[in-house]
Amino acid sequence: MTDAEFHHQCSHWLVLCGEMDSQILLPGRMRQNRHPVLVFPSDSRSVPALMCHNLLNATTAPSYVPYQMLENKQTLYDLLNTPDDFLKHIRRYSNALTTTMVFGWRTPTYEDPKMKQLIEGFSAFAEINQTGVAALLDSFPILRKLPDAILPTQAKAKELHKHERELYVGHWLTAKKAIADGTINHCFCVGMAEQQKKAGFSDAQAGYISGTLLEAGSDTTSSTLYGFVQAMLLCPEAQRRAQKAIDDVVGDKRLPTKDDEADLPYIRSIVKETLRWMPTTILGAVPHAVTQDDTYKGYLIPKAAGVLNNVWTINMDPKRAPDPRSFKPERYLHDELRLYDSAVNPDGSKRDQFTFGAGRRICPGIHVAERSLFLGVARILWALDIKPKEDADGKPILPDQSKFTQGFVCMPEEYPVIITPRSAQRAARVKEEWERAEKELLHAQTKQWKSSPL
Repeated sequence: MTDAEFHHQCSHWLVLCGEMDSQILLPGRMRQNRHPVLVFPSDSRSVPALMCHNLLNATTAPSYVPYQMLENKQTLYDLLNTPDDFLKHIRRYSNALTTTMVFGWRTPTYEDPKMKQLIEGFSAFAEINQTGVAALLDSFPILRKLPDAILPTQAKAKELHKHERELYVGHWLTAKKAIADGTINHCFCVGMAEQQKKAGFSDAQAGYISGTLLEAGSDTTSSTLYGFVQAMLLCPEAQRRAQKAIDDVVGDKRLPTKDDEADLPYIRSIVKETLRWMPTTILGAVPHAVTQDDTYKGYLIPKAAGVLNNVWTINMDPKRAPDPRSFKPERYLHDELRLYDSAVNPDGSKRDQFTFGAGRRICPGIHVAERSLFLGVARILWALDIKPKEDADGKPILPDQSKFTQGFVCMPEEYPVIITPRSAQRAARVKEEWERAEKELLHAQTKQWKSSPL
């Protein structure tokens, strides 16, 4: 099948089929692991799907801007003080925003034990997922009945799942107690507690509904920002052009805000090109399954057969993006559509990228992610210069753009980078903005919100 034919078929399966493509990893497997956000069978999709929609829809998403502004200010401040910990800082940024939205508390530092446990879990599951044993068990589920002594990989996965369950359910129970005590800020779990009373689902299910949102929100935005910084190292001319565009609109006396977005088309283009050039969900994040028989060119696609949205192949199709491995934000300079509006275009050939999925199975966090990415890119480029480190001979050490981490969500392999303030004046502005926000909005000891801005 050619790239064009494959793209056409993805459009058919993932855009036109609607209810036919249901996000199921393997029959029974995800349900056993209580991932109800990822599993929407026709008899049980309404509660988790509706709750996710209420949390993340286009009307609700703008209300989270105060959270995004605060976490972004801390990230810039952290980058000024400890730039070598860049990856940790953007992971905290993404995680803190997600925990605030979902559980009502923020992650003030990367060293927070709950965050470290989450990140370590990501890494451990990624290592297991790339093993031959994992692929064998996925292909032949009957082998899972073998004792763990014969399948140590399965034993390790069970242990990881145990820790994951403790983390997710523990988060939910902590939030549930705060709801009962009247001490929680407005968040997703408040609505879920009300739904639990009506629908009667268990604390374990509630833990995995909220935990899956935490997992998705904590990994994808930070991985995309990491890809953006790699692109700035490999394409310094794009960085210079972007900084000039920001300076022309914003100047050097204030940080960019969401209100500048319409006047910064090149920054929006960088966001879109980053999502195309370094898609964190190279195989659609999670497999799908057709919920009824389908046919394509005489081939039967039986009910429950797995379908992978090969995002990488589509995004790298030279017919869609000439010279696809080159980072060229100008591809999108005249594309004024927001990510969601592009994603729901019934003509798949006119989509900007497929990183957020397609059709009804699109990632519900797309609205929040777009704002987080715009603020992250615009403010990093306003405040900071991104340059490669040099070897002993003074030659730049550039990352290899073909090397990625493993797992359903991937990012570039870690690379060295030098991050410095563009000027003393801008560094002082970042420091002033964060210290004011910290004093006015956060408790001095806990670094949690004094009150919800929603």
